[in-house]
Amino acid sequence: MLAEDLEITTPIDVDIIALDKDDRVVVLIEVKIIQAQETAAKQRIADYMISWMKAVLAKISEQRTIIPYAMFVDTEQILIFKWDGVNLSEPVFSLNTGEILRYYEPEFGKKWISERYLESLIESWLRDLGYNWKSEMPPASEKLAIIGLLERLAGGTTKSGVQLGNFVYRDKLLDEYCHRA
Repeated sequence: MLAEDLEITTPIDVDIIALDKDDRVVVLIEVKIIQAQETAAKQRIADYMISWMKAVLAKISEQRTIIPYAMFVDTEQILIFKWDGVNLSEPVFSLNTGEILRYYEPEFGKKWISERYLESLIESWLRDLGYNWKSEMPPASEKLAIIGLLERLAGGTTKSGVQLGNFVYRDKLLDEYCHRA
């Protein structure tokens, strides 16, 4: 299914967003546990989710907000894409999920995990990239630096289970309150 065939209305429920230090959304992240066993079925599910992310990014771009990166995560791979407001790139990096997340959960891949726990592990990794809370060089730091994402994550945060569509950032909210005072 093509992204153009998907009807997207706001607000849009997304798994995770990563924000930069100025509270701008810099990454849209979708996390899925794909239970299909056949490679072709897994690929169809991943392709559909990537098409959905493209449609979401296009819808958000209509509101003059560009989210420059997208990330699709399942238990096997982390795919990172760039978005320019019109085109979603092919994956600029494909990372092995287990290699990244075993740093935060040594038993990753050895035991069953829920989608919510997978989301939490991804958030731990992204926050480590932003604040180096666990290490000076979190997994894949150098790769993310090459595409400019590491710099954008520095000093930022993540939010899970959010609705995109009406963007209100803390700095604008604080300015509004300051003007009323």
